[in-house]
Amino acid sequence: MNTSLSSWASCSRSKSLQSGRPSPTSPFHWKSSETSPTSPTMARSRLRGWWNLFQSRSSVNSACMRRMSSTLGSGLKLEGVVGLEIHAQIQARTKIFSDSAVHFLSPPNSLVSFFDASLPGTLPVLNRRCVEAAVMTGLALNCRINAKSFFDRKHYFYADLPAGYQITQQRRPVAVDGLLHYSVLGGKKRNQVLRKNIRIKQIQLEQDSGKSLHDDARGQTLVDLNRAGVGLMELVMEPDMTCGEEAAAAVRELQLILQALGTCQGNMSEGQLRVDANVSVHRPGEPLGVRTEVKNINSVRYLARAIDYEIRRQIDVVRRGGSVRNETRAYDSKSGFMPEPNLPPLIVYEDPSRIPSGADVRQAVVVQSLRAKLPELPGVRRDRLVETYDVLPEHSFTLLNEEGLVEYFESVLKATSREPRKVIGWVTNELLAFLKQQDLNVSQSHVSPSSMAQLLELLEAGSISSSVAKQVFQEMWRCSGAKTASQIIHEQDLSLISDMEQVHVICAKVLDSHPHEVQAFRAGNKKVLNKLMGSVQKETKGRADPVAVRKILQDKISETMS
Repeated sequence: MNTSLSSWASCSRSKSLQSGRPSPTSPFHWKSSETSPTSPTMARSRLRGWWNLFQSRSSVNSACMRRMSSTLGSGLKLEGVVGLEIHAQIQARTKIFSDSAVHFLSPPNSLVSFFDASLPGTLPVLNRRCVEAAVMTGLALNCRINAKSFFDRKHYFYADLPAGYQITQQRRPVAVDGLLHYSVLGGKKRNQVLRKNIRIKQIQLEQDSGKSLHDDARGQTLVDLNRAGVGLMELVMEPDMTCGEEAAAAVRELQLILQALGTCQGNMSEGQLRVDANVSVHRPGEPLGVRTEVKNINSVRYLARAIDYEIRRQIDVVRRGGSVRNETRAYDSKSGFMPEPNLPPLIVYEDPSRIPSGADVRQAVVVQSLRAKLPELPGVRRDRLVETYDVLPEHSFTLLNEEGLVEYFESVLKATSREPRKVIGWVTNELLAFLKQQDLNVSQSHVSPSSMAQLLELLEAGSISSSVAKQVFQEMWRCSGAKTASQIIHEQDLSLISDMEQVHVICAKVLDSHPHEVQAFRAGNKKVLNKLMGSVQKETKGRADPVAVRKILQDKISETMS
C-alpha cells in the first residue's frame, strides 16, 4: 500500500506552509492569538466486520443492570464494567503548537505549517488559549489543577503523524482527580432522575494527528495534515459505568458542559468529540476482567449500542467457557514515552499574587480568574428549571439537550400568562416535532417565541380550542411568521362557536347517529365518551369548547336514561 500526500491538494505545498517560531525560554511561552491515528486496512476490515455484526443484533432493552448482567449455571453473576477515554478538540482559532488555522472541511493540506509537517529546525510554541480551555474544563469537572505540568513525547509510527511522535502529557497532566456528575432517567415510566458520578483520572493536553484516507480501489492511502497539531484535551474516566446507557448519558453530559464552557464545540459528526470505550465483565467484588477497547465512536447513540453489544459478547464468551482476549495492545510506557525537550514546564497560577515579579501578567494563566468565568453548568441549570418552573425532570433534560430550547421556552413564558407546565408541552412536543421533521435547530424555527406566546394567550382566553390551536400553529409554521395567530383564526373562521344552541343541536345529532356508543356509555364504558366528543369536534371543525361539549353529551345521555 502506497502512502502519499493527497493527490487533490495543491501541488505547490510550500505556499500553504507557514513558518514556525522557536519556543522562548521564559515560563510564558505562548504564541499569539480523531485522536488515535487511522488504522491500516486489516484493522479497518476487522472493525467493519465487528460493526456489521453488532448492528445485526436486536436493540437493547431499557433496564440497564438487568440488560447487562447474566447469571451462569453455578450462580456466577457477571456484569459489565465500562471506562471511557474521550478526546475533545479544543475550540481555538489556531493549533496547539503552531499558528496554523483550525477549520473543518478546508482543502486538504491547506492548513499546515512547517512545524505541523515536522520540518527540521521548527519548534513548538504553546497556545495559551488551549491551556485556559483545559484549566476551565478541569474546574468544571471538579479536578485538581496542577500548578506545574509537563509535556512528553509518545513515540509510534503512522503515516499521518509526521514527527513519529505525539506531544502529550503522560507524567504530570494539567488536571487530575475530578468528578463528573450526570443523571439518567429510570423507573418504569422513565421519569425518575437517578444521579450518578464518574471519577475523572486526568485531563491532559496533546496534539491531534493528521488524517489518512484509504483508497481501497487503488490500494493507496492519501494523507491530509490539516488536522495534525490541532489541540486536544484527553479526558480519562475511571471504569465506574456498567452499561451503554450510563456511558451515553455521561458523554452527553460532558458534551453539554464543554459547550457551555466554550472549550469544545462537541460536534461528534465532525470529529470534535471522539470516544474510546474500555469494556470488560466480571463478578461483583472480584477483580476486573480482561478488557477490550472500542475505538473512535463518534455518536452517542452508537456508543450505547456498541458498549451493550460488547458486554453481551463477552458474557456469551464466558458462558461458553472461553476467555476474553485483550484486543487492543497496551503501550509500553517505559520505552514509548520521553520528556518533550523543546517545551519547558507548563506553569499556571492559583491567583495573581503568585505570579513572579517581572513576569508579563497578561500572559499568565490564573486559575482564580478562570473559575470566576465559569457559566451555569447543565446539572445546575436543570435543577433550576425544575425548581423555578415546576416542570418535570424529564422536561428539563429535553430543554437542555436542544441548543437554544431553554432560551426559547423562557422567552415564551415572559410573553404569556399561561403556567409553565402548559407551555412546556408546546415547546417540547409541537415545536420540536416540526424542527426535527425538517432537520432544523431552534434558531431556525419558523415560529418565534412571541408568536407562540400570542397563540397560547388566545388559547388561555378561550378564543380557540386546543385542536384549533395546533392547526393554527401548523399554519404559522407554514407561512414562516408572515401571519399572526389572530389573522389566521379570523381568515379561516376558527374561533370557538359562541352559539350554544348550535352546539346542542350538533351534539344531539351525533348521539342519534351513534346508538352503540351511547349504549356502551350507559353500560359503564366511560371511555366511549371521547369518541363521541371527537365526532362533535369533527362536525364543528374543532370550534366547539371541549369542556362544554363533554357536559352537554353527558347531560343528554342522562336525560334519555331517565
